[in-house]
This record gives sequence, structure tokens and C-alpha cells, in this order.
Amino acid sequence: MKIFFKLSIGFIFVFIITGCIGENYDFSPPAINLSSNSNIKSEELAEANIDWRGEDNNLIEKVTNDILALAKKQQPIYFKTGEKVDILSEHADFKTEGVNVSVWQNDNTLNLQADDISFYLPKEKGEYVIEVNLQTDRGNAQYVGNLVLIE
Repeated sequence: MKIFFKLSIGFIFVFIITGCIGENYDFSPPAINLSSNSNIKSEELAEANIDWRGEDNNLIEKVTNDILALAKKQQPIYFKTGEKVDILSEHADFKTEGVNVSVWQNDNTLNLQADDISFYLPKEKGEYVIEVNLQTDRGNAQYVGNLVLIE
């Protein structure tokens, strides 16, 4: 009985250690999705400009010269005017230091009040370009999308 007990403890210990060793972390910039109560599924934004430190502090860079053109190429994302939208990230292997959200319509830019995980959309319907800037301890990432606000 003593041998069975020792073997059982040994197997449990091996399983616990194996779980710790097998854990993988993703150090790439996260995918950013927008979600709200009116949308059944979350909508992914396109990566625009990236200045990020990946695994082993290797630099990940992406430069987009015309973010408006990139945003307008994206599939339209439909939300209701004035609604609360949540910012979802694919993974969180970083510490968020700030999030800035703005929308553009023609030549007008509107900076939206955002906390780390949500913001409220404008109350006027229409077509907008949305820009989300993420500042973290691993670097900065900019995301854009083609936003349509309906009533």
C-alpha cells in the first residue's frame, strides 16, 4: 500500500510539472476585436502601424503609409449609434499602458473617451474610419476599420 501511495504522489507531481513546462506565450501584437450587445459576433480591426518587441525582444515593425485607404478596404463593421463597445484582444501577454480611440468622418476627427477595455460610439449615424491605438509595455500597435453607425 505504501508503494501505491508513493507512485500516486509521484504521478501527480509529474503531471503538475508537465503543465508548467508546456505553457506557451504569444509575444506578437494581439488581434483586436470590437464587440457590443447589438453585435452577435466580434469584429476584427486591421493592423496598421506596429512597433512591438516580440519574443526575445526581437523588433516587430509594420508601417502603413495610408491608413485611411487600408481602413476603407476593410469589410464594414456595423454598430448602433451611441452604444458601448468593448475592445477584446486575442491574448494578453503584455501590460496595457493606454488605449486611444478616434473616429474620422471626412476631414473631422473625434477622439472618444476610452478606458482599457471599452468606449462609447458617436451618436450621429454615418460612415466612419475607426482607429484604435494600443500602448503597452511591449510596444505600440495601431488598428483601423471601416465603421458604419446605424440607429
